[in-house]
Amino acid sequence: MTAAHPTRTVIENCALATVDAHDTEHATGHLVIADEHIESVGPGPAPDGLTGVVRRVDATGHLATPGLVNTHHHFYQWLTRGLAQDAVLFDWLKALYPVWARIDEPMVYEAARASLAMMVRGGVTTAADHHYVFPRGAGDLLGAEIRAARELGVRFHPTRGSMDLGASDGGLPPDFAVETLDAALAATEEAIDTHHDPSPGSMLRVGVAPCSPFSVTTDLLREAAALARRKGVRLHTHGSETVEEERFCKERFGMGPTDYLDSTGWLGDDVWMAHCVHMDDADIAAFARTGTGVAHCPSSNARLAAGTAPVPALLAAGVPVGLGVDGTASNESGELHTELRNSLLVHRLAGGAEALTVRQVLRMATYGGARVLGRADELGSLEPGKLADLVLWRLDGLGHSTVADPVAALVLGPPAPVTLSLVHGRAVVEDGRLVTADEDAIARAARAEARRLERIAAGD
Repeated sequence: MTAAHPTRTVIENCALATVDAHDTEHATGHLVIADEHIESVGPGPAPDGLTGVVRRVDATGHLATPGLVNTHHHFYQWLTRGLAQDAVLFDWLKALYPVWARIDEPMVYEAARASLAMMVRGGVTTAADHHYVFPRGAGDLLGAEIRAARELGVRFHPTRGSMDLGASDGGLPPDFAVETLDAALAATEEAIDTHHDPSPGSMLRVGVAPCSPFSVTTDLLREAAALARRKGVRLHTHGSETVEEERFCKERFGMGPTDYLDSTGWLGDDVWMAHCVHMDDADIAAFARTGTGVAHCPSSNARLAAGTAPVPALLAAGVPVGLGVDGTASNESGELHTELRNSLLVHRLAGGAEALTVRQVLRMATYGGARVLGRADELGSLEPGKLADLVLWRLDGLGHSTVADPVAALVLGPPAPVTLSLVHGRAVVEDGRLVTADEDAIARAARAEARRLERIAAGD
């Protein structure tokens, strides 16, 4: 609740893309932030007579949008960027599992700081992460991520992943990289009990996330779904990413990934899946009927030659769709704002010039992501009463100087500088730089941990 005498921030003279239900836009408008909530948004200057104003921002030359919502990531992969450059998913995983199985708490902390810093300075205000590699004796890996997110001031949705289907039992990961079913479930429940905050405006919500159909047992999928629903948290996994995954499911279970996941309780409006590239009409209808969400990761899918997800068809069917960076070992840029442009381009290559519009991809990156994470009542649009997670993009520089439509400039143009980014009403970026952390120090520390991991993996 907003205090009786709130402190206010006033932002004026900017273009506004509210991403509300009507896609309301203003060529010149204002925002008033009262504590952690949006109090007023509309055309022209802010209302007269406001009290408690602690900051006024003249945002001439800028576009204000909701903060970007990243719906899928693997922070730890920051340490293994640029490897297995020419591999498809299964070969890429086989090359990297032996390295990932040697991560520890300091490595994950620095990888999380770097991953979050890269996204936040590019307009992300809410980030989900899927961490599923837990080597024995490696320390508190999920806690390391949570600590990094808290320090940077980002709204965080970590998911406690797991793998219990090793190579000796027909799975893809090596046996030394998996947990037992009971250990995975116990650790997941402990993570929820320790960290999950279901309160309104929460900065931290934990999800349950067995890794994928080819790395977990059917028992783990079923019991993890039951655990999540008993605890009232969301479920996340990878689904239908590659033709190899589809072949694996048909050979092992006699059905495709969507039908298999449905048989284990993994479709529903409390579930979202990453990728969803290889889906037919029946799969799309099942997602639409159940409200299952999708994290669309176009750059990673292109990097690993996985294919192009049927996003236009998913959107037309009413499926919740958000954007995801995915791990930076398969999307080395580590940024979400570049995914807006990339998603538009790949779908137009696949489906023609009308496959997606610039406003559809902005909606996916904001409101769509909030919907996927179960936060659409609080996040994803600029409306009175919603949380003050927003971004001011500078569009009056050389790179955007001749694009009259500000949303087109943001999506089609070069990456726009972030002049101001607020999370929960607090500044996390000012003039393109993090205000909550030293970017150069983060880069140095992450580089050192990446080199340490490389030495350990090499047996030095």
